[in-house]
Amino acid sequence: MHLHILGICGTFMGSLALLARELGLTVSGSDANVYPPMSTQLEEAGIALCEGYSADNLWPRPDRVVIGNALSRGNPEVEAVLDLGLAYVSGPEWLAEQVLPGRRVIAVAGTHGKTTTASLLAWLLESGGQAPGFLIGGVPRNFGVSARLGAQDAPFVVEADEYDTAFFDKRSKFVHYRPEIAILGNLEFDHADIFEDLGAIERQFHHLVRTVPGRGRLLVADGEPALDRVLEMGAWTPVERFGTQATSPWRLELEREDASRFRVIHERHDGGAEVNEDAVVDWALTGAHNARNALAALAVASACGVDLPRGAAALSRFATPRRRQELRGEVANIQVIDDFAHHPTAIAATLEGLRAATSRGRLLAVIEPRSNTMRLGSLRDRLAASVAAADAAFWFEPPGLDWSLSPVLEASPVPARLLDDLDALVAALVAEARPLDRIVVMSNGGFGGIHEKLLAALEVAHADGTA
Repeated sequence: MHLHILGICGTFMGSLALLARELGLTVSGSDANVYPPMSTQLEEAGIALCEGYSADNLWPRPDRVVIGNALSRGNPEVEAVLDLGLAYVSGPEWLAEQVLPGRRVIAVAGTHGKTTTASLLAWLLESGGQAPGFLIGGVPRNFGVSARLGAQDAPFVVEADEYDTAFFDKRSKFVHYRPEIAILGNLEFDHADIFEDLGAIERQFHHLVRTVPGRGRLLVADGEPALDRVLEMGAWTPVERFGTQATSPWRLELEREDASRFRVIHERHDGGAEVNEDAVVDWALTGAHNARNALAALAVASACGVDLPRGAAALSRFATPRRRQELRGEVANIQVIDDFAHHPTAIAATLEGLRAATSRGRLLAVIEPRSNTMRLGSLRDRLAASVAAADAAFWFEPPGLDWSLSPVLEASPVPARLLDDLDALVAALVAEARPLDRIVVMSNGGFGGIHEKLLAALEVAHADGTA
């Protein structure tokens, strides 16, 4: 069977391609924006890629077409699929039909931290000898791939996105997955291009809650008013809380300010008696947000049979997913770090975690407000404050931004610069950076390959003494 995927280089669709290939299907795909790590992953898997969208990409005729949610009517390849009467389906629907039946599905949902939490959980289950399947919106470095089938009798971990499914299905992706266990990690306003307000997103999260069976489990973060409102709409599944509140059965206590060491406390009942267990996690990640992600993963892993001491020990061997505080290189003792942060909350959390981790040099933030929410300017009033933990901020104004970043610079709590040319941005960073600095590049796109360009420019500058 030949499956053709439109938008194949998206993190979700590229992961589907790997699963389809593992199922023995012939897989091809099209995309207009090809960049690592997904393009590299597909190439290594031997999956044929067509650059750009065209009716010609549909020859020879595929048996079925999977259409990504980034594509809409008017796209030449979408129009050809419809005109030719080809069988087509959305990505989440294909996953639900072809991969998830008969599996113990664990869905990881939330505005932030889904990729890291899903990667953590998959690693904990793997360390517990369970060979889980997974589909993750990034590439977990412990596995080297973003998706795999895993053992048929093992859990399947899926990153559960609230974004809409396809141009012909405007429900959130996660309503297709029918999980037995769901993690609700946090919830705030995002995706302004499809949601009118936070209440609209809360309703979609409640649709997910409605699909979790009574024999299942909801792991819900404490201290999240929006998630409280979701549960107030109704819940038919046992709820376990995790976080820092004394009433939560899964709690963490930071033992280092940067959260590189923390204690996990689990209070449970066994035959009517209260049993407390705890374990210390000493790992390579930083930031209280990542500690909370780990806490959620440990709680679910425990429900799947991985005991807390074993899980805590496994976290010491966890490597961050690609593009999550990923060190891309170091030149002349200047680090270039890549991060997917593209929302004010995520930007602030990333910078605060790195700031607390070490006193090493300065922290230079480089931000491309590229997401649809950022392009619409829905959260622009929060952007200036999001870089408070940095020593300086470099803002890149991408083409097509519907508003000016100038007010963000005016309100910035740290020195800030605005540039709209990538080469000029690289030159400014090379001129500014000095040994022991960390340059943190934050974007949810390829950012024009800035990481490689910046590292190459730093090499040249420090080789000829111009820096």
